[in-house]
Amino acid sequence: MKQLDINRNNNKRLWEILNSVIKRGTGQNNYPKYFICNDHEEYNMDVVANSLNEFFVTAGPNLARSITDPGKAQEKPDTLIDRNPYSMFLTAVDENEVFEIVKKCKNQKSLDCNDIDMMVVKRVIEAIIKPFTYICNLSLQTGRFPDRMKIAKVIPLYKSGNKHHFTNYRPVSLLPQFSKILEKLFKNRLEKFIDKHKLLTESQYGFRSSRSTSLALLDSIEYITNSIDKKQYVAGLFIDLSKAFDTIDHDILIRKLERYGVRGVALDWVRSYLGDRKQFVKLNGGCSLCMDIACGVPQGSVLGPKFFNLYINDICKVSKVLKMVLFADDTNIFCSGDDLQNLLEDMTNEISKVKFWLDKNKLSLNLNKSKLMLFGNSSLNTNAKIQINGVDIERVSENKFLGVIIDEKLNWRAHVRYIHSKVSRSIAILNKAKQVFDRTSLHILYCSLVSPYLSYCAEVWGNNYKTTLHSLFTLQKKAIRIIHNAGYREHTNSLFLQSEILKMDDLVKFQTAQILFKAKNKELPGNIQSMFFFERRKL
Repeated sequence: MKQLDINRNNNKRLWEILNSVIKRGTGQNNYPKYFICNDHEEYNMDVVANSLNEFFVTAGPNLARSITDPGKAQEKPDTLIDRNPYSMFLTAVDENEVFEIVKKCKNQKSLDCNDIDMMVVKRVIEAIIKPFTYICNLSLQTGRFPDRMKIAKVIPLYKSGNKHHFTNYRPVSLLPQFSKILEKLFKNRLEKFIDKHKLLTESQYGFRSSRSTSLALLDSIEYITNSIDKKQYVAGLFIDLSKAFDTIDHDILIRKLERYGVRGVALDWVRSYLGDRKQFVKLNGGCSLCMDIACGVPQGSVLGPKFFNLYINDICKVSKVLKMVLFADDTNIFCSGDDLQNLLEDMTNEISKVKFWLDKNKLSLNLNKSKLMLFGNSSLNTNAKIQINGVDIERVSENKFLGVIIDEKLNWRAHVRYIHSKVSRSIAILNKAKQVFDRTSLHILYCSLVSPYLSYCAEVWGNNYKTTLHSLFTLQKKAIRIIHNAGYREHTNSLFLQSEILKMDDLVKFQTAQILFKAKNKELPGNIQSMFFFERRKL
């Protein structure tokens, strides 16, 4: 039980404990005995590691080279960015700041390229705080990022499909622990500069404090429902960017950062941080040689997401007609109009501008994975479509959007079915676990395996008919009876109270109230805050 409580927020470790107790194998992290290399079966894991490393480091550059430059050489990728007259300066670091950053780092046991984990760093930081703080200050003062901190150990993570093929693995980069600390020091200064000068668009919700997927979803749904209330049609294009973080062009990123105000030593530091990076792959006892990384921002890094936000930021200036909602590389575009045919024509014209911007910025639009949805009160033409570069974009009646399945009628039934399926599996595991764990442990498992599915963005999709949510409440009651070892027909009201677990209806009300509380106190982002109006009571 102690291990469950300690790891209640660490899903990976929680599953390891649970699987070992209920004797349930996963098979997820087991690599096959051979991989397909150059059309033959390769059993030597050193050879496999080298081939896989080459596959990973060339994927981004190859994809970037395949993007056809749209021409107009005089139009640079950074022309939409207004030049910030203010410049970012890197203030000195003190020992207290370094110590606080280390203290807040997660206690992950993953070993970096030096076979060091964060637990080791936390144990020794007091002894090395002076020299390490000196190194950090020297780095920020000279605009140099230490070369030894640029080496990533890559662990291939299986996605799906044939386990023998490289394409079914994605790289997970484990960067040096001390690199993460130095990155966080720079990130703290960069974020203050960005926030002070309001450099990021209101439409970007990814990797930003006080913003979340639920607010991004709320922003999108508000636009759709407001348009429908005006008797308009809405076209939603959910575009897929292939390996977006891997194809970022360093020269373009540097030019954009300069426009935003990252100049002088700060820009030199970024150049040094991005350049001369290397990685090696480890799997099944095999280890590759180090290979150079030509483009992209480091996966698994602290600064990578922040740099990507700044890189894609000006896409919102491409069109004055389109409504964009961004969550890192998850790019969603909406457009509304009174006439469906005119709307589709407008959407097609405006999307061509987006495609031009993407090509100019070396970001690859995956047309086969991009989806079109249409929303409106009246019946929609089943033949309605849009094209990009002569390719028809698949029109769908429902689509997963920021982890929530949105449907063209906005009744959320598809998402409720999806949640029902996920929660049913979790309850089956909970039922097995009751043979081994006590009530407290089962409660921890409920909070980790069931609750996240029910609560995720519930303030958006959960404000629904009781009949729609009834199936989820039924599953909740089943789970609460398992936790308390109660009979099938036993009333659950008192059990919910004992467990301090909110019923589905109450959970939705609570999360909605949290949004309203933030709105009342003006704690929401500007574009979300503008949705709410509060009247003052006259005494």
